[in-house]
Amino acid sequence: MTTDMNDYKVIKEGEAEILMHAKNEVFYNKAQVNNRDMSIAVLRTFISKRKEEHDAMLSKRMKGAHKVSENNSSESVMEEEVLPETPPEDPKSSGECKVEEEISPEGEPCSTMEGSAKTTEECNSTEEQINPTEVKARRELKPPRVLEALSASGLRALRYAREVEGIGQVVALDNDTASVEACRRNIKFNGSVAVSKVESHLADARIYMLTHPKEFDMVDLDPYGSPSVFLDSAVQSVVDGGMLMCTATDMAVLCGGNGEVCYSKYGSYPLRGKYCHEMALRILLASIESHANRYKRYIVPVLSVQMDFYVRVFVRIYSSAGAMKNTPLKLSYVYQCTGCDSFHLQPIGRRISKNTSVRYLPGYGPVVPQECTDCGKKFNMGGPIWSAPIHDQEWVASMLADVKSMKASYPAYDRISAVLTTVSEELPDVPLFLSLHNLCATLKCTSPSAIMFRSAVINAGYRITGTHVNPLGLKSDAPMDVIWDIMRCWVKTHPVKAQAEDLPGSVILAKEPVLQVNFTRAVASLSKAQAKKVARFLPNPERHWGPKLRAGRTITSKHISILGEAAVNGVLNQEDNEEPKSS
Repeated sequence: MTTDMNDYKVIKEGEAEILMHAKNEVFYNKAQVNNRDMSIAVLRTFISKRKEEHDAMLSKRMKGAHKVSENNSSESVMEEEVLPETPPEDPKSSGECKVEEEISPEGEPCSTMEGSAKTTEECNSTEEQINPTEVKARRELKPPRVLEALSASGLRALRYAREVEGIGQVVALDNDTASVEACRRNIKFNGSVAVSKVESHLADARIYMLTHPKEFDMVDLDPYGSPSVFLDSAVQSVVDGGMLMCTATDMAVLCGGNGEVCYSKYGSYPLRGKYCHEMALRILLASIESHANRYKRYIVPVLSVQMDFYVRVFVRIYSSAGAMKNTPLKLSYVYQCTGCDSFHLQPIGRRISKNTSVRYLPGYGPVVPQECTDCGKKFNMGGPIWSAPIHDQEWVASMLADVKSMKASYPAYDRISAVLTTVSEELPDVPLFLSLHNLCATLKCTSPSAIMFRSAVINAGYRITGTHVNPLGLKSDAPMDVIWDIMRCWVKTHPVKAQAEDLPGSVILAKEPVLQVNFTRAVASLSKAQAKKVARFLPNPERHWGPKLRAGRTITSKHISILGEAAVNGVLNQEDNEEPKSS
């Protein structure tokens, strides 16, 4: 079957090129370049970390082997001292030969039954047979295998194969025939490197992952919408210590627009606060952890980001029935006041250690009364969410250094470096965040500058940083009564108009501040990136930068009910195909 190039246009991203048909038969979204670039940065760091961990494990084993060898040698010396009249032992009984026995490829010890001369010859021949390079080859780390579960055009898989050094086989799946044909066409179009590393299959990703348990070092889920139906099989297909990369684009559901739908898909109820996008990240992490726990596995997040119109998490998956018991300590319910911005976390479980014994018990609660102590209103309860750290700062630092050193390799360098810079400065142990503008809206007062507010928190003895999710968001370990005391002191010097007494702001301001607030500018009120004026929140590079229609769909002025199925996926009426008139 020949390809008429007139029907296609070539799209280049990074080092990969794909052929895109004019009929939009296969899904492609240019805005996902940020997603793909971030994934490549994570893969490069993962391969590097994986090698470091492997080398450290080998080094530890070698040290253990040397220690055993030394112990055996010392034992033989003691035997000689205790029994001086014993005839000298043959060479096979020395410590050196014992070590050779353990690592012999054949696994057969040198026999002492046929005389010392023959034994010496056998030991020497065994030493000659053990080639250090062969031992190293046996212990050498294999290139990681990658599964892209929903490949569409195959662009992501092709970029992985062509741009990530040290990567192994990349398996691209899709259950749509047109997508698989397009992927195979693009593999051939990208030359020998792509042909040798990328393979495309027509398969249901869920069934494929279930039938290939613990076979892939990295599994990438980037569905159109919710990944919930893929999570159970995905956590089973990753090797121990492997990486799961997962995207969720159903932000309306995750951010509280349809709480009941979110609960049915992810097992958590969302809240509509300013922190809703970070809560979406934490709901997704909690859901992945829940699926992993069913198979005595658990997750360790290395990076979790909210960009554009989606959330994306990168987690490593390990197997351990003991470590899995710590999951309740990493999950919390959230109490959000309906009148003000106060929120509180209720951990699900707690752990008590006494001597060498460990007990797991339910968490203490409730952490809040029936009514908010700040404004007197009721609480909404959401969750459970992942309340443990969502980033590994060491990983983030390594990724940022790698991205900066390979700037030309990332088409979306400006955006991903800005996100990683902001993530590197976040407080890792503080879930969710506050909005300074929302605090001021509650009190109906003018807003202090972010530097002044940060300085007041720092001078009070607490930590505070920004967040990559929202340029106006502030993460702090200061309790809510301290936050409101700072705002009360601010309002004393910047009075507000009289308000109804039952409003949340009026109730909050009616109380006298307990804390003596110091608004003197603190050195740490600006992050390093802010001090260097590094761009952290960039505008979209183009208009309409966001989600695209599913493959085969066309935007039309007519309602779908009068078009019919053929018209939706085929050629529309002439008036719909006319070029818009220029104004």
